[in-house]
Amino acid sequence: MSELATLGLARATDARQIAEMSRDLIEQGLSWSWTPARVQHFIGGTDSSVVVARRERRLAAFAIMHFGDDVAHLNLLAVAPAHRRQGLGRRLMEWLTVTAVEAGVFRINLELRTHNEAARVFYESLGFEKTGVIQGYYQGREAALRMSRRLAHDPC
Repeated sequence: MSELATLGLARATDARQIAEMSRDLIEQGLSWSWTPARVQHFIGGTDSSVVVARRERRLAAFAIMHFGDDVAHLNLLAVAPAHRRQGLGRRLMEWLTVTAVEAGVFRINLELRTHNEAARVFYESLGFEKTGVIQGYYQGREAALRMSRRLAHDPC
């Protein structure tokens, strides 16, 4: 697929579609925790950023990041199957990384399912390093791999 995607901040009207993408692409096999109300909370939050990629006015990908004082946490990132391996995930992460640096954040942390090899390889290609495994992280049923990336201006 060659058409360009436009990136931008999510709108309130995107909450349901983002939540459904999370349920179908990220949370499969788990109870649905990223409901439309929860996504809406992050869209409207002053300490979070919800970025979407649109193709032909339809959501192709999204990412949700929460910002702390020194550390940001990537809560979710998903690309619809028809739009994968075309750079959308990388573009979303570039947007969020620039935002984090501008906010004075020194590190981005995230978790992913331990069996999600494609996601691990993707995050490693962006400079994330494995920092540990958390047993039972996903609703007490599934382990998570924790990864972290130190940003360029981190004094440590």
